[in-house]
Amino acid sequence: MKKTLFLLLLLLGFFHAKAQVPDSTRQDSTKQIDQKLLDSLQASILLDSVEIVPQALNIKGWLLLNETIMDELSGAVDNMYNFKFEKAERQFKSLRRRYPSHPMPYFLLGLSNWWKMVPSNINDTRFDEVFLAYMDTTITLAEDLYDKDNKNLEAAFFLSAANGFGARLHSERKNWRKAAIMSKEALEYLQKSRKANGLSDEFLFGEALFNYYAVWIHEHYPLLRPVLFFFPKGNKKLGLQQLQQVAFNGFYTGTEAKFFLMKIYANDSRNGSAAMALSQYLASTYPDNPYFQRFYARMAFSEGNFGVAEQLSLQILEKINQKVFGYEAISGRYASFFLGYIHQHRTRDLAKAKAYYQQCISFAEQSGEKESGYYISSFVNLARISDKEKNVKQAKQYYETVVKLSDSKSASEKEARAYLRKNRKVK
Repeated sequence: MKKTLFLLLLLLGFFHAKAQVPDSTRQDSTKQIDQKLLDSLQASILLDSVEIVPQALNIKGWLLLNETIMDELSGAVDNMYNFKFEKAERQFKSLRRRYPSHPMPYFLLGLSNWWKMVPSNINDTRFDEVFLAYMDTTITLAEDLYDKDNKNLEAAFFLSAANGFGARLHSERKNWRKAAIMSKEALEYLQKSRKANGLSDEFLFGEALFNYYAVWIHEHYPLLRPVLFFFPKGNKKLGLQQLQQVAFNGFYTGTEAKFFLMKIYANDSRNGSAAMALSQYLASTYPDNPYFQRFYARMAFSEGNFGVAEQLSLQILEKINQKVFGYEAISGRYASFFLGYIHQHRTRDLAKAKAYYQQCISFAEQSGEKESGYYISSFVNLARISDKEKNVKQAKQYYETVVKLSDSKSASEKEARAYLRKNRKVK
């Protein structure tokens, strides 16, 4: 079971973002993409990370390396990440008609359905069946290619990627046996496909994640360390370097690499400026992608760029009201909390602050996220506002809720208990 859990954590990039209320109150302008910082990130790629081109490989028929297809699909890939799924899938299906026996179009169609689930943190089950069907077809066709030629490293790439994505979904749905089997397959084919890393940065993506998260798991999950003995060693620095290389050079995997880098910089590396630059780039490049929009809002808020955070949050709530696909309760929870905080501490409009905090609470309850920090913090801030308005009875009610929700000895729980003790005689 430990081996299974290790595989799931490692291959699926188990990584939870934690947003924090900023200490700073600065309000810098970020309307323009920080191209200078993006350029510096790209320049940080070290030459010794570049893989040696493998010899004696017959790459005839490898669609990943076909520049004509890249040119053809550039708009489709952008449409997918910008949540224009119908347009993207129309082109992916066109590719499938011409290459019905190749795994690539099926994988892209599966990836398109994966991104339909991303804004819900993969909790939306409506696309499970079609997603798994595309990944299963990808695996079947890739296995046929690999059985005919075990030097077909493109087939190994798709076997690793499709099994990895399938394992991720099965783990989210607690289908542990299926997740374990697919994780094992993903790891085995990752080791085989890495021989093609020097041909294209697309092949490097899987190894980059492996290198980084093998060490990340070692650092964050001590109980799993004995299991690491049975698997290849990771290299966190190299993994980060490889992700940078893929992010700025990969065609199909470039945006995925930026997606992971953004989260790593924001959470693990504590590199707010780099995370801000990447989130800004992704949000600007894909303005209808709800995940990128809310992550950019989160980074702007965390970095104290409240003007940007307010603008983005209002746009998110407007799209939720318009029922734009992908904009739902999770994004609403973020946006409402940011607006509540801004009106409480910046504009001093307590009526609006209370309304947004109540909206945040409602969104969190809709999405089943009553343990989230924003949910609890909304009650804390409502209590503070009630106390400021001399409504001690109301403040006590909010703090009583905080005591029920908060972890023992957390700052919120201590604040709530102290207030309740001080005002215990107030009925």
